[in-house]
Amino acid sequence: MEQAVEINIKPPAKPPWLRVKLPQGENYRNLRKLVDDNHLHTICESGNCPNMGECWGEGTATFMILGNICTRSCGFCAVATGKPLAPDPNEPLRVAKSVQVMGVRHCVITSVDRDDLEDGGISFWVDTIKMVRKYCPATKIETLIPDFKGEPLLIGHIIDIKPDVVSHNLETVRRLTKQVRIQAKYDRSLQVLAMLSNGGMRTKSGIMLGLGETDNEIIETVEDIRKTGCDILTIGQYLQPTKNHLPVAGYVEPARFEKYRMIGISMGFRWVESGPLVRSSYHAERHVG
Repeated sequence: MEQAVEINIKPPAKPPWLRVKLPQGENYRNLRKLVDDNHLHTICESGNCPNMGECWGEGTATFMILGNICTRSCGFCAVATGKPLAPDPNEPLRVAKSVQVMGVRHCVITSVDRDDLEDGGISFWVDTIKMVRKYCPATKIETLIPDFKGEPLLIGHIIDIKPDVVSHNLETVRRLTKQVRIQAKYDRSLQVLAMLSNGGMRTKSGIMLGLGETDNEIIETVEDIRKTGCDILTIGQYLQPTKNHLPVAGYVEPARFEKYRMIGISMGFRWVESGPLVRSSYHAERHVG
């Protein structure tokens, strides 16, 4: 059974390799206006992603459906927790039309957890994917899904709709899962990845470093993910979004990220993104080929 682990460490000073450029440029400003005008939610904003300037400057973004209030309270995530509003039936169309206007070639869709809904929000997932395909048939679709409590029937709907990539993040090592993800379960996430892989999906998962995990734990977690049949792995540095979230236990040097990238490649992953600023959707368009 996963045990809660106390993480109470004074954060170290942020190193120079974590500096990011401020969002700027015409493409970024156009996308900013589009998102605001269409009342869309992006994980880029809600998750305080350090790559928002780079990705938005290139005219790409990860859309977050089912609102911007999550029913779970993960210790690492900047998305608000509380009682969500009812899903907006017009949201799938708004997302699809925005993808069309933006000319996005690789659309990433994610969502908050909606444990308050009987179907976990899966019907909105299906509707959004169908709408994007209707208006943007040439666009590749990647879905970054919650665990849907591990329900095979719900996960089966994702398999049936066949996105080009299905991602589900393990986030951290087994020992720290109860503290970092709280309502989630390490083995349940592995089971979700295995179900997706066995269903013929190209699968992807990601973990964060800097929460107090050991080298052996990191390698064990990468092995566990690979055993599910997962194709793509992302490894990035955890950054504390607010003072109310888990503190950073340490900053991992770029050379160590490269070491883990090579370990992942040696285990058989088709693609490994590993670096301090890597997030699940970073360079996502490269993971389809």
